[in-house]
Amino acid sequence: MLENRFPNIKVIESGVKQLKSEEHCILTEDGSQHVYKKLCLCAGAKPKLICKGNPYVLGIRDTDSAQEFQKQLTKAKRIMIIGNGGIALELVYEIEGCEVIWAIKDKAIGNTFFDAGAAEFLTSKLIAEKPEAEIAQKRTRYTTEGKKKEAGTKANADNIGSALGPDWHEGLNLKGTKEFSHKIHIETMCEVKKIYLQKEFRISKKKSLTFPRDHHNQSVTADTEIWPVYVELTNEKIYGCDFIVSATGVTPNIEPFLCGNNFDLGEDGGLKVDDHMHTSLPDIYAAGDICTASWQPSPVWQQMRLWTQARQMGWYAAKCMAAASLGDSIDMDFSFELFAHVTKFFNYKVVLLGKYNAQSLGSDHELMLRCTKGQEYVKVVMQNGRMMGAVLIGETDLEETFENLILNQMNLSSYGEDLLDPNIDIEDYFD
Repeated sequence: MLENRFPNIKVIESGVKQLKSEEHCILTEDGSQHVYKKLCLCAGAKPKLICKGNPYVLGIRDTDSAQEFQKQLTKAKRIMIIGNGGIALELVYEIEGCEVIWAIKDKAIGNTFFDAGAAEFLTSKLIAEKPEAEIAQKRTRYTTEGKKKEAGTKANADNIGSALGPDWHEGLNLKGTKEFSHKIHIETMCEVKKIYLQKEFRISKKKSLTFPRDHHNQSVTADTEIWPVYVELTNEKIYGCDFIVSATGVTPNIEPFLCGNNFDLGEDGGLKVDDHMHTSLPDIYAAGDICTASWQPSPVWQQMRLWTQARQMGWYAAKCMAAASLGDSIDMDFSFELFAHVTKFFNYKVVLLGKYNAQSLGSDHELMLRCTKGQEYVKVVMQNGRMMGAVLIGETDLEETFENLILNQMNLSSYGEDLLDPNIDIEDYFD
């Protein structure tokens, strides 16, 4: 499709075997060689699977793995979800008709995105029934083309498709075998200690627990049901389940490019890039999850391996490469001035702005809160009278005003608590 629309584009469908940076060429798995003037590496990231090669452990990273998950779920009575990021949060809320045991290493859910207060606000929604209709999406939708691929052969089972994007569970029917809507039990402050297959578990003579009957009641009864797989947690509890979803984040997918090339790598394992998305090797750029932003960032921006940010980086890297080819200079793109992410958790609109969790601000900051249970949660991070970040959950209509207040760093000391007074139309006031 791209080649038809743009005669200057050539698409090669093949994996990369080797990058020879000194010779400016790439060897692909189909045996051909491609010489480049400039190269941009956008190979994304790979899921950190808690256990490789176990048929009962599923990672959800791209559309193929999401569909595989849906298929497994139709036969499941109980599943276990490990992880506390965006995919885990969405899964836990979307799954119906199946018991869900959710193990997280933090005290509160969604630690990447929220503090304990916001987590508490959302948890009440998790335990309630789920009758309401979807909120309308006001942005461009990204979905994959509907054509069915033939069943993947073993050879390409390791290939990673593109990351899921924000609308990934739309159109997937995430229903298990049972007739209830929600049944979730959260195990906090723990990780996976060991995974047993059915036979290993029988030999071990250990006992597994039943699903806790209500939210507060800790399960102490032994489970008589026989499960295909058992998980022992670091808090010594053992649960049986039909399968385990590993949603424990990603690592930059750099392996195909390392051999024989001396890239500078970030602490998180990504290819270091400067403020023009240039890696440490000549004529090689990188963008998205594979790279680590190594420039001096704006005081209200930070890198997060998010779909939206990867898209901004790719767009900016293209501009930088084109400018360098023409010998032009180019300014840092405006999207790196302020961290901004809009998503949806538990059917609430969620907007994260700036240093929304007071990242790297030290103890020298204060928080202002406004919360209406079941409706909205507003948190503002202030430092020296200036707004540095915000978390907005629900239809608050404050995102544009707060975005501007963070960007222009206006001194808001004189307003004090009135800044979040629901009776004052702050949006109109600062217009």
